[in-house]
Amino acid sequence: VHLVVSGGGPVQAGGSLRLSCAASTASDRQYCMGWYRQAPGKEREGVAHIDKDGTTTYADSVKGRFTISKDGAKNILYLQMNSLKPEDTGMYSCAADDYEPRCHLKDAHRLYYWSQGTQVTVSS
Repeated sequence: VHLVVSGGGPVQAGGSLRLSCAASTASDRQYCMGWYRQAPGKEREGVAHIDKDGTTTYADSVKGRFTISKDGAKNILYLQMNSLKPEDTGMYSCAADDYEPRCHLKDAHRLYYWSQGTQVTVSS
């Protein structure tokens, strides 16, 4: 599994960004996927998760502002981030897994395959 993320950058509070994660995965398997972030001095936090059946789960801190989606045909995972806040600043990565017990946790930072990170910086 190979994951490549793009789309981060600087943005002002209240603005929007869309992150993309291009996934190269085995065609005969299904994967849950998700996004997690890590801010300096803070623990890694799962932000959003999409299960194999398309069910989505969000951290309370981003509910109503972030939307996770997947283009199955292109095998690209997205994270649309609206109404960004300075506390959303951090390194964002995508993750994937085909192991159901880890998918069941619905927590992106517990998934097995990780991408490199992309920095999101929200200024006030």
